[in-house]
Amino acid sequence: MLTTDYVPGTPNWLDLGAPDTEAAAGFYTTVFGWTFQSAGPDAGGYGFFQLNGRTVGGIGPLTETGASSAWTVYFQTPDADATRKSVEQAGGSVRVPPQDVFTAGRMAAFTDSTGADFGVWQPGDVQGLETVSEANSLCWTELYTTDADAAKSFYRSVFSWDAQDMPMGDGIVYSVVSSPGGGKSDDTGQGGIMQLPQENRDAGSTPEWHPYFGVTDCDATFTTATGGGATVLMAPSDVPGVGRIAALKDPAGAPFSLITGDPS
Repeated sequence: MLTTDYVPGTPNWLDLGAPDTEAAAGFYTTVFGWTFQSAGPDAGGYGFFQLNGRTVGGIGPLTETGASSAWTVYFQTPDADATRKSVEQAGGSVRVPPQDVFTAGRMAAFTDSTGADFGVWQPGDVQGLETVSEANSLCWTELYTTDADAAKSFYRSVFSWDAQDMPMGDGIVYSVVSSPGGGKSDDTGQGGIMQLPQENRDAGSTPEWHPYFGVTDCDATFTTATGGGATVLMAPSDVPGVGRIAALKDPAGAPFSLITGDPS
């Protein structure tokens, strides 16, 4: 369960890189009821998605050459520069070196040892997202990777994550990850790591982090999203003991997922 306690290693920020931020903001406003607030004239087009006046994510134009539209998950760090060293020692690479974002905090962007992009956020004036684990906000993060064992080793080295393996049948293992001291809740799971099936890899799928947004009605939100131009990765399906989930790509190609409830 995600919380806003934001101990080191837990997800504390999320933003979308989009080729057309106005179109992207319009899509997510329709799907989740968010509003967009600009970060100001000096922010290079960056702004915030808000729900009931509280920040649930960020959005900005694509800045890296050849980059595709995608959501980036950021993890809390007390020292972005020290995390950079840990990433490099664990076999990862630096996409954006640590840098100050005015007085809001310090950020950096990396690629893990299996090829998945992620970021870190060292809080300053801005601690992180103001709402998580509520309807129409981030409630889970999930890594699809070509080498689950290598990914678990990487994040264990960088963030001291614990991984609990959960066999799902047909040789599939889902690993629930958590950070030491991961919040006040008894449920400290913050995300999952799963091996990409061979057929997905053959079809060109590459390692990436997906955000899951909690919704009150997965099917209704799915219909709204596809009606707004999203493409289907997985239609709404029940996962026993987890919930009803769906996976999509927004009109610009950024993957995200939906989840409702906890069916038995």
